[in-house]
Amino acid sequence: MQSWGPGAGIYLGRGVFITAAHVAGHTWWTRPKVAINDQEFSTRTIKEGSFEGTDITLLGVDERLLPLRLRLRHLSLCTKSSYPGEEVVTIVPGAAVHSHVMPPQRLPVDVRRFSTVISDVADTGNSGSGVFDVESGCLLGIMSRKISERRRMGAGEPKIRDIAKYFVPATSISDFLPAELRF
Repeated sequence: MQSWGPGAGIYLGRGVFITAAHVAGHTWWTRPKVAINDQEFSTRTIKEGSFEGTDITLLGVDERLLPLRLRLRHLSLCTKSSYPGEEVVTIVPGAAVHSHVMPPQRLPVDVRRFSTVISDVADTGNSGSGVFDVESGCLLGIMSRKISERRRMGAGEPKIRDIAKYFVPATSISDFLPAELRF
C-alpha cells in the first residue's frame, strides 16, 4: 500500500515479480514487500526503473517460500505488439476486466507519446496491474499511469476527465529484463 493508494504486481516466474517503478518507489528506501493471500514476503531489488523512464521494477522473492501454485507458473511476454481495437484483459485483485487498446490518435497531442493505452479507466486496475492478450494469455504490459485531460466547460472551473490508461508494453519489459531472466 502506498500513501496515494494501492498498487499491484504480476508474478513472472522463478521468484520474480514485476510492478510499476512508481509503485515500488526507491526500493532502497521503501523496502517493498509482496503480499499474497495476506502473507507478506520480503523482496530484493533485481532492477529498478523510474516513472519518467521505464516505469517498471523487478523484485525477487526466495522462490522456495512461495506457495507451490505460484512456483509452478512461468508467465510469457507477448512477442507481438498490441494494436488499436485489440481486446485485452487486466488482472485486478479478485477480477479480470476486459477492455480494448485505444488508438493513440484519440489522445491529446501532448500525450501521444504513450502509444499503448486502453480506453476503460474506471475498472482496469491500479499501477502495476497486468494487461494480457485475450487470445494467447501472454503479458502485453504493466499498467503505468492514468491519462487525463482538463476541459473548461463555459465560465466555470476546468473539469478533469480521465480518458485512458498507459501500459508499459511487453517489448519494453523484455528490453528491461536482465539477460538471465528472459523467459
